[in-house]
Amino acid sequence: MDLSLLFGQITLMFALMFVGIIANKVKFMHEQTASDLTNVLLYIVSPCLIVQSFEKPYSAGRIHIFLLLVVGIFLVYIVQIVVSKMLFQRVRDHNLQRVAEYGSIYSNAGFIGIPLASSLFGSTGVFYAVVPLAMFNIFNWTHGVKLFATGSQQNLGEKLKSIFLNPNIIALFAGLIIFTFSIKLPPFLNQMIGYISSINTPVSMLVIGNSLANITLKNFRLDRSLTLSLILRNLVYPVVTIVIMHFLGVAGTPLATVVLMMACPVGGMVVLFTLQAHGKQEPALALMATSTLLSLVTIPVIFVISNALL
Repeated sequence: MDLSLLFGQITLMFALMFVGIIANKVKFMHEQTASDLTNVLLYIVSPCLIVQSFEKPYSAGRIHIFLLLVVGIFLVYIVQIVVSKMLFQRVRDHNLQRVAEYGSIYSNAGFIGIPLASSLFGSTGVFYAVVPLAMFNIFNWTHGVKLFATGSQQNLGEKLKSIFLNPNIIALFAGLIIFTFSIKLPPFLNQMIGYISSINTPVSMLVIGNSLANITLKNFRLDRSLTLSLILRNLVYPVVTIVIMHFLGVAGTPLATVVLMMACPVGGMVVLFTLQAHGKQEPALALMATSTLLSLVTIPVIFVISNALL
């Protein structure tokens, strides 16, 4: 991959985030506005982007790589879950433990990874990025939710329902049908999906910038467990992804896309889950913000490591 292009795109993303920070400071974006835009992105824009990425001629080779990615990302998540469980199980503060453990495993692939994959690799990148996005949803709404479970935790049926009725998962299956049978959508519908998909990158960055603007300096307190979580999320686990994918024989754009997705910083869901569990949000905010800011450097570093190893 051209590292200058990657760094340029990441810099552009941060410039858009900065616009979101300004919008927050001048009161153009309020909490309800950000919440509404988040729902639009997650449940309307992202599914459209996924469907659009599958509008390609059927290729057995693409399906083969797609399945390899499914196996690879599944293995990556298993490694992450097991290692993080072992490393953070002795943290005495329960809230800190679950924030550190969750933050090390789950990235912000939906809000940062998908826009970057789309910018760098076009619809082909999004096609392969769907795999880590789908795996994120599956593990996040089962294992991730369990980490923050309270007395009102969901039963298995409710968890499965939340996974398979997620618009992104529905879009994944719809896209697979479109791809497998080479279905051509009507021009009007295709154009509408294209228009909706095009707002993903700028609006995602504005929402993230708005979130970062709500963080004050007093929240930037990283103890040993949060620092370890940061290192795992931004550096160690992306390298694990490279090794596993190389072992499976994945290369080229599929490899670059998946590594990009798994090298994304800590996901904002860690803050939402912490609030839902009535825990202190300061550790989650500090971890998410620091990880996001450092990703400007760590994502290119991961690709330097990838180029050196391969």
